[in-house]
Amino acid sequence: MRNIAEESILIREQIKLPDGLKLTADEFREGWNVVRTTNVSQLEKQVVSRGWNLIKISDGLLRCGVGGTSQEAIANALRLSLRHVGEVFNAVEVEHIELTQYPWFFLVRIQISTMRIQQSAALPIPDSHEPLSAKPRQRRLPIHADALYPQFGSAMPLLKQMLTSTRTAQARPQ
Repeated sequence: MRNIAEESILIREQIKLPDGLKLTADEFREGWNVVRTTNVSQLEKQVVSRGWNLIKISDGLLRCGVGGTSQEAIANALRLSLRHVGEVFNAVEVEHIELTQYPWFFLVRIQISTMRIQQSAALPIPDSHEPLSAKPRQRRLPIHADALYPQFGSAMPLLKQMLTSTRTAQARPQ
C-alpha cells in the first residue's frame, strides 16, 4: 500500500470516470482506492478538459486514529473518516494530517473533504431525501416546559429572589 500524506486523493472502486481518463490507484480498504500520481488541481484539470465536473462539497470531516506506526494511525483515522462519507460522494482529498508520537503509539487527527466527479454540473438528490415540511415556528414553550427542560431558566427564580430581597432591604428605613 502507498503511503498516505496530505493532498492524497481516494476514489471509490466503482467510480465512473470520463472517457480517456485513467487513474492509477492502489487498493486502500472498504471500497476505496488511493490515487497514485495526482493532486486535486491536476485531477480537476484532467476532468474538466474532458467535459466533466469535479465538485468539492465540504470543508472537511475530522477524525482521529491510533496505531503502532504513523501510516497505521493515518490509515485507521482515514478508515473512520470514510465510514462517514455518503454514497453520493465518489472521491475524497486528505486535507490535513496532524501526527503526535507517544512512547508506544502514534495519534493522528486527519481532515478530509468530500468530492464528486460527474458529467453534469448539478448534484444528484438521493432517493431517501424528502423535502422538509414548512412548519410554523412555535412562539411559546410547551405547557409543561419545566418538566421537559428542567435546566431551562433555572437561574431566573434565584435572580428574581435576589433582586426582590435587595429591593426590600433598601426600602426599609434603618
